[in-house]
Amino acid sequence: MTILIFVVSLMAAMALGMPLAFSLLVSGVALMLHMDAFDTQIVSQNLINGADNFPLMAVPFFMLAGELMNAGGMSRRIVNSALVWVGHFRGGLGYVAVFAAIIMASLSGSAVADTAALAAVLMPMMRKAGYRMDRSAGLIAAGGIIAPVIPPSIGFILFGVIGGVSISKLFMAGIFPGILMGLALIVTWWIVARNDNVQVSPRVPMGEKIKVTVNAFWSYLLAITIIGGMKMGIFTPTEAAVVAVVYSLFVGLFIYREIKFKDLFQLILNAAKTSSVVMFLVAAALVSAWLITVANIPAQIVTLMEPFMGNQMLLMTMLMLMVLVVGTALDFAPTVLILTPVLMPLVRQAGIDPVYFGVLFIINNAIGLLTPPVGTVLNVVCGVGKIPMHEVIKGVWPFLLSQVVVMGLLIVFPQIVLGPLHWMLRL
Repeated sequence: MTILIFVVSLMAAMALGMPLAFSLLVSGVALMLHMDAFDTQIVSQNLINGADNFPLMAVPFFMLAGELMNAGGMSRRIVNSALVWVGHFRGGLGYVAVFAAIIMASLSGSAVADTAALAAVLMPMMRKAGYRMDRSAGLIAAGGIIAPVIPPSIGFILFGVIGGVSISKLFMAGIFPGILMGLALIVTWWIVARNDNVQVSPRVPMGEKIKVTVNAFWSYLLAITIIGGMKMGIFTPTEAAVVAVVYSLFVGLFIYREIKFKDLFQLILNAAKTSSVVMFLVAAALVSAWLITVANIPAQIVTLMEPFMGNQMLLMTMLMLMVLVVGTALDFAPTVLILTPVLMPLVRQAGIDPVYFGVLFIINNAIGLLTPPVGTVLNVVCGVGKIPMHEVIKGVWPFLLSQVVVMGLLIVFPQIVLGPLHWMLRL
């Protein structure tokens, strides 16, 4: 009964058009009333405690770092460096999109920011070269969802805070699966676009390649600094976010000189607006998470999943299918915030590695960014590329299926995630 009350109250509030953070509070209050334990002080205390969390400080800093990278020209230089190396191949702009998506994912951790930057730079070039725009938009959208998987990932930060899982281990475990997602996109693009009659970019002399790559050196150095610094224990993920901001600001102001001091207020304001939405969502979700625990909902979920508890692979398959369905209706952050406190007790009781589950869970939620009707990155590509939604949906399906195949491989072969993680932890 408690599961039904939680789900119905949450869906009813959302159906009335209530913002998700308030919908989560409404579902929490509904649970309290059902348990005859309503107390405004408990709600307010848990709301404050939800946001009062040191690891969550990484969210606004990574948001600001993303704004500074795009405004400072770092994202554009990454695309240009990829273009001079692989742009002359048939369908080369597609390979550029994937390569740039992987590199940019290691800088911002935001699917929306990376997709917007890639679409703004590459889609006009692809249109001019004669590429099919529905397929090109689908590829760029699919490349954008690598961002929540390769560190620094805002999704891993949210999951780690709510699920009580090491964020540093999640970051390390996400590197190889994120690269695998990119390789899957490259193979899929080669299959679907190999016979297209498109204009090929001219081959660039080696001297020019080196010049453009060196010009992007400071952009690549940030990724090495963040991942290397966390691996060597120089700074925590939260401190890495601050390093990213200071580094991006310095490069944008004094090296590339594309950020002016007068631009800083607007960039900080944009990051603050986005961060406030995420932080309030987290605070409201942790109120619901506390009440979910008090109402013993995880134990009820365990009972429902009892037939699958003896087989970890089958259980993971059922959980991922459930998350995939939920992801078609909810956005990335809400799905993470709502399902993490419900599923983590089940995962731990079944003996599944929480880091392994977290990687697959975030990949699954990232795939949800490509599925209509919500499909946040689809909306971004539509807006930036000025393409109708039905065209983007038609073009994204091959790449969406390739990401589902990757997730299936990770379910069947957990060592694809855990093997590289253990190797990096031993270094």
